Amino acid sequence: MPQPRKNQISLIDTPYYHCVSRCVRRSFLCGIDKFTGNSYEHRRGWVEERLLFLASVFAIDICAYAVMANHTHVVLCVDKELAESWSMKEVIFRWQQLYQGTLLSQKFHRGDKLSRDEWLSLEDTVEVYRQRLYDISWLMSNLNEHIAREANKEDDCTGRFWEGRFKSQALLDETAVLACMAYMDLNPIRAKMESAPETSKYTSIQSRIHSLIKGEQPKTLMRFAGNHRQNMSKGIVYSLIDYCELVDSTGRCIREGKASYIDHHLSPILAKLGLNSEQWLTLTTEFEKHFNIAVGSEHMLQQFKNHTDHQRIRGMAKARALLQNA
Repeated sequence: MPQPRKNQISLIDTPYYHCVSRCVRRSFLCGIDKFTGNSYEHRRGWVEERLLFLASVFAIDICAYAVMANHTHVVLCVDKELAESWSMKEVIFRWQQLYQGTLLSQKFHRGDKLSRDEWLSLEDTVEVYRQRLYDISWLMSNLNEHIAREANKEDDCTGRFWEGRFKSQALLDETAVLACMAYMDLNPIRAKMESAPETSKYTSIQSRIHSLIKGEQPKTLMRFAGNHRQNMSKGIVYSLIDYCELVDSTGRCIREGKASYIDHHLSPILAKLGLNSEQWLTLTTEFEKHFNIAVGSEHMLQQFKNHTDHQRIRGMAKARALLQNA
């Protein structure tokens, strides 16, 4: 039975979430239709473009994404503090990039004078908009609805494009976040669609590698802020170079079809996370298999369970086996 969103999202525990949406029609609807031979590859571009646009509107950063043939993965980071710092004007401007808003918000946006009662009513409306602009459900709903409408228009049909609600996993610690990102970035290699991260189209890792070659980081993705230190800037802890090298090494192991060894000396991230090669390869190849609504150490899973009123959470045993040293 599907869990209500309030039992899946807990910003007290983590701002990081892994979301997955799957197509409801033929598998490969977004790729090449095996029955007709028609290619729908361009739709993967639709998803990528819309996702990156929404990140510029919502107070939600994109850490990683992979647009596959019949499903989409994305790791999101909610920035509630940013949304709460926005002025009324900023909130309305952002909201009206997506929706019409109310007559009062349109009136305010035009610069028309508002009465006292209108101001009070608008303030309440703006607070609703503000909460929605850091709500994962609103971002994912907008993304999926937009793609469904475009696909139905192209196919000249009606009906569902996606398989109901998107799946959400809370990523409770650094290990869970990095393992999920790598799992996602390596999706095309596991599916034998690509042979290397840098050639994996419609993924965040390709974007990061191409920017790294220029000595930059993608402006549309959450930055890697470097290793732990005082007064760190906002971003993912650890070095982008270390992460890209780890993903490349992991991809080689997956491509060769064997549990190759990843030396801690060559992989600073694994050493800092306290994971061995076997644990890391299991996480990055079987991430969704072992965990359901939340991923993290046993202690973090227990806290999440208490905060979301779950009686039990699947994955406790695997957390002990894979994340005991993390």
